[in-house]
Order: sequence, then C-alpha cells, then structure tokens
Amino acid sequence: MRQILTNKWFKFGIVAFIYLLWVFWLQNFWWLIGVGIIFDIYITQKVHWAFWKKKNPPNGKQTKVVEWVDAIIFAVIAASFIRLFFIEAYTIPTSSMEKSLLVGDYLFVSKTSYGPKLPNTPISFPFVHHTMPLSTTKKSYVEWIKRPYKRIGGFGDIKNDDVVVFNFPEGDTVALHQQTSSYYQLVRYAGRKKVWADKRTYGDIIYRPVDKRENYIKRCIAIPGDVLEIKGGQAYVNGKAQKVIGGIQYDYTVTTNGTAINPRTLDKIGIALDDRHPFNSARYQYPMTDEQAAKIKKLANVISVTKELTPAGQWDPNVFPFSGDYKWNIDNYGPLEIPKKGETVQLTLSNLPIYQRIIDVYEENDLKVNGNKILINGKETTSYTFKMDYYWMMGDNRHNSADSRYWGFVPEDHVVGKAVFVWLSLDKDKKFLDKIRWNRMFQSIK
Repeated sequence: MRQILTNKWFKFGIVAFIYLLWVFWLQNFWWLIGVGIIFDIYITQKVHWAFWKKKNPPNGKQTKVVEWVDAIIFAVIAASFIRLFFIEAYTIPTSSMEKSLLVGDYLFVSKTSYGPKLPNTPISFPFVHHTMPLSTTKKSYVEWIKRPYKRIGGFGDIKNDDVVVFNFPEGDTVALHQQTSSYYQLVRYAGRKKVWADKRTYGDIIYRPVDKRENYIKRCIAIPGDVLEIKGGQAYVNGKAQKVIGGIQYDYTVTTNGTAINPRTLDKIGIALDDRHPFNSARYQYPMTDEQAAKIKKLANVISVTKELTPAGQWDPNVFPFSGDYKWNIDNYGPLEIPKKGETVQLTLSNLPIYQRIIDVYEENDLKVNGNKILINGKETTSYTFKMDYYWMMGDNRHNSADSRYWGFVPEDHVVGKAVFVWLSLDKDKKFLDKIRWNRMFQSIK
C-alpha cells in the first residue's frame, strides 16, 4: 500500500482527477491545459515550477526561509480557492439584522448554496475586498482583465426568508469620504453638482465593479415573480403573511411613571447600550422584538409600550422608487411584483421609476425619456423583457435597516452566498471572557 501511495503515477491520477472535476464544474475547458502542467510536475519533471526552491538542494533539504515561503504560498492559494468556491468568513458590523444576527457575530457564508459567482475582477490583492490594507482609498484590484457575470452550479436557488450576503446594488458609485452612505442618496439630498464639486466633504467619486461593492447581509423576503406588500409593518408575499421569525424587531416607545428602567433589566432582556434612546426621564425608544416588548410591558414602572408605525398613505420620498405616484413608506409598501428573468413588463412614464435602474444600470441599456416617449438603445418602446432575476431583501431590524425599501431590487449577479452558521460572537458591551456569547457559538442561521 505504501508503494502505491508514493507511486508518481498514482499521485498524478488522483490530482488530475480532482482537477478535472473542478474544470467540469467551472465549465471553462481552457483550464484543461493545466492537466499538462500536472503531468509535468508528477511525471516528466522537465520544468521547475516551484522557482522559489532549489531544484536539488544539499542533503535534499530546503532552507527554513524557503520552507516558510513554500508554506505561505500554499496557504494563500488554498485559502483563496476555498473563499472563492466554497465558504467565506464575514462579520456583522451593524444592527440591521438584529435580533436574528447580532453586532459582533462572525459567520460563514456558503458559496455553493446558490453556486459560486466567478470574480468580475480576477486580479486582486488576497484576503481584502476593495481597498488595500492601511488605506481608505487605494484600490486592491486592477481592471486590466474584466469578466462578465458567470455563476457555476450550486446546490439550489434562493428561497423566501433565506439570509443572503450580496453586493450593495447602489455601490457602483462611491464618494470616498462618505463610503458608508449611498452615493445616490447623497445626490438626492445635496444635488449631484455639490457632491461632485465639494471634494473636501465627499472626496473623489469612483466606480466599483459588481464584485468589489460593499457586502450586505439581509433576509430575502421575496423572490422573482412574487408580489410583495407591507401593511402595518407586516410583510406579505403573494397575499400571505411572512412566516413568523423570532428575531424581527421594530422601534417601540416606552412610557414609564417617571422612574428609569434599571439598566440591568435591559441587559437581561437583551437591549444593547447603543439601542437605548431616552427622550426624557419618562419616555424611551428601544428597537425590540414582540417578545422583548411583552417583557418590558410587565415591569412595574412601565405605563405603556407602543410600536412606532408610519401611517398608510404618508409618503416617504426617501423610499424606492422615490416617486410621488407611489405613496409608500417603510411600514406600508406596495403591492410590488419582483422582476423575473424572461418576464415582460409594460412600460409607462408612471411605472418607469420602478424599472429605470434595472434597464439602465443592471442590464446595461441606454435608457432615455423624450417627452412622452421611452427610448431604449435609441428605439421607442412600450415594454421591456428582463434579462436577470431580482430579489427583495430586508433587514430583520425593520426600522433600522437600509434595505430594498430604500434602494430597490437586488440583481442575481450581485448575490454572493447564503449565511449558514455563526462560529463566534463577541459582545462589544462586555469585557474579557464575558464578551463571548457562548450560546451563539456554531449556531445555524435561520
């Protein structure tokens, strides 16, 4: 058995077989050239591929420096391969998914659940996203080679209520001094002329390819072809209420008899320090789940607990599609059908704000309006057929989440993967070992 395992032909056969499986999964048969390289490495050995090593070192041993270099190169290649095709680690920096996911959660995201998305910019610095380490502006990637969207086979499709990581749809354009804000929101608030001219406030305006836009994590409320509606804060899909998810929370106003609520009580209930917003000594606002609200209501000094909901018909101009023809707000929204690949929609000047970004940006057409005419690629049209599937993503922290209600649909080419489990969770409000939330370790994400 030992002779078999150390035989060069056996090693070549195993490595070549695994490599061929990867090529067929990738569906890019140019990579078959690699079989020749593997053959030379294990059989003919004509080329010295590991150029950083001595080919015939004294006593058959490499120096310690070379061994370290060898180990680092292997680790970088192996880790990059795993991150690209199988699983990647992420952290939760904001409260938009509380209480399902908490600030300080470290989680793994499966690339194989929906199929790995191949990079649009394959040449980049390893283990960073869009910016070089120790810099806030220097790009970590080059665009000498750009690739179109391609996703290889996965285990399934996105389903309703999956927790999904995706590239921020409005992240194509970024103001470098305000990278956490949507460029398009900045333009709506301040005007395009000011955003581009005021370098001191906004910095340079740059473009980012799809795979280098910020990573967001939200719950997929509606999938292609679904009809979404939100009434009184409750999401409905195809006329049915969204399934009960224990982590969903809303803003509540709590009124007491004038005495403060004990901070230790708030700790036990699970309200983070950053979520405690007192109006005065008798009124407070907390984002809470229904279960937490019920516990607060039972306290002796609490008079009332009221869920803060925006009334129906009260238009919020900051919500998508930013048109007075749609008097929607974050608590009363829709009905809205989610675009589906191959589906054709009739276009009017009234509904164009819903589909404008899809047609013009995501699916790269030249969209113009000339009077009462809608022109796509120079031709007048009254309909449009979608080239991609789209999704509707919302945070479980319904009143504190920048999600599809503010920027619309998520295209399929922006989807990164499915959040599968939390492997570590740290509470920034605690110290030392108390920081570790042991009950969340290796908890699956639902």
